[in-house]
Order: sequence, then C-alpha cells, then structure tokens
Amino acid sequence: MPELPEVETIARALSPVLTGRRITRAIVLDPSVLPDGAATFRALVEGRAVTAVRRRAKLCLIDLEGGVIVAVHLKMTGRLSVAETLDPPPARARVILALEDGDGLVFSDLRRFGSCRAFAPGELDTWDFYRSLGPEPLAIAAGEFTPLFAKTSRAIKAALLDQRVIAGIGNIYADEALFRSGIRPTAKASRLTPERLTALHAAVQAVLSEALRAGGSTIRDYRTPEGIEGAFQHHFNVYGRAGEPCPACGKKLKSTKITARTSTYCPGCQKE
Repeated sequence: MPELPEVETIARALSPVLTGRRITRAIVLDPSVLPDGAATFRALVEGRAVTAVRRRAKLCLIDLEGGVIVAVHLKMTGRLSVAETLDPPPARARVILALEDGDGLVFSDLRRFGSCRAFAPGELDTWDFYRSLGPEPLAIAAGEFTPLFAKTSRAIKAALLDQRVIAGIGNIYADEALFRSGIRPTAKASRLTPERLTALHAAVQAVLSEALRAGGSTIRDYRTPEGIEGAFQHHFNVYGRAGEPCPACGKKLKSTKITARTSTYCPGCQKE
C-alpha cells in the first residue's frame, strides 16, 4: 500500500498539472470504487475547477471550487495518472475525471481495493475515518510524539501502523525507522523510555524525508503520475531482507508477524 512518501509524491506531481483546470465529466467505469454512488459523485464534481491537490495520511485530497473535496484512497494497487486520450480508456481505469481540454485524471486499480469519495463543503471533517486519523509524522514535534505511545502495551510496530495513533506510516517505513532507532518491532510501546522514543521520532522523520526525496518506494505497483518508479527501495536496511546480513553488524536479519504484517529486524542492533 502506498504510504506517506508515495502519496505525497503523487499529490506534489498532480498539483501543478491539475490546479485551475475544470472537470467537465466524471466517467464511472466501475461504480464499486465509489462508496457513495456514481450519481452523488458526479453531482459534486462535474463543472468544478481544481483549486489544489494535497495529502492527509495516506489519502490524496483534490480540492475543488466551492469547497468540494475528492478523497482518493489508493490502498494496495491504486494509481492516479493523467491521460492524454480517454478513448479507449486506459487499462484498469475505474474512474476518470475528464478535463476541459480533452485529457483526464485517471484512477486505476488492479485489485479494486481503493476508493474515491466526493465530499460537499464541510463534510470531510465528519467522515469517521478522516476524524480518526492521528497527527502527521512530519509535522509533530518530539515532545508531542512521545506521549502517543505512553499508555499502550502493544508492540511499538503495531502502534506505528495504527493510523489513529499517527497517520501515514506503513510497514516499510515503520521497519526502517525502528532499525535506525535500535528498537525491536516487538518492544512494548509503554516500556520505551522517552529517550528511545525521541530517537524513534527522529528516525521516522529522517526515513520519511529521505523517501520523499527519492520519490517513494516501488515494490510492485506504485508509480508516480508520470509512470516513474520510486527509488527508496534501493536504500532499505531491513524491509523485505529477512535472512540477509544486517548492514550495520552483519548478523542475519530475522522476521516476525505483528498485526498480520511481516516485520524484519536485526536481533543484534535492535533491542526490546
């Protein structure tokens, strides 16, 4: 699933391309990706110009005239791209926002896990999922980060993946940040000292910032709107590398399951 760096990369690429352009028609090829229905979606977006494209957590948010907001959740295999021709529609396209000059913003999704929702002015903040999102990891200070984990006995990896605790971090960047901070993913969050959590905060922000500069990580499906792969996967220390030697100490990297997700760590460098 695209995480914060991937969705932020997408939003930054789309913003200058889409801002100021008007949506003439919403072409719905697969209504299953529109939880609120095609008619509602069309009524809210058609005829409105794009005013901005931004990100919140793992959502790509497209601001339209009049306060309407389109929220796109890419999930596992969703993609956003701009197509110059819409006839025939691009492969695996589910929804296309046709623009006034003939091309369009395409939401494609191989596995159909993603979704698009259009919100009338003020409605986004009433969406239960949106309201539940925790703070942004690149915006939060260390002094605000540490208390997030003080009262949970869950494994620190599970807490990092919980979007209600902190929003935008997924499996890749949790593993990489925990390695850099020397914390084992199974460590109980509430038992970590403020000093270790401060180190984790710094590692989270460093990893996410580096991944952003690299355009995100491409494991399978992720591409930028221009069709370019991310490059941060070439800099993984532990993610997906179980059985290989640790780049720091040489010990064999191990893996375990936390909240049904595979976590890779170094038994020498990372402590409970």
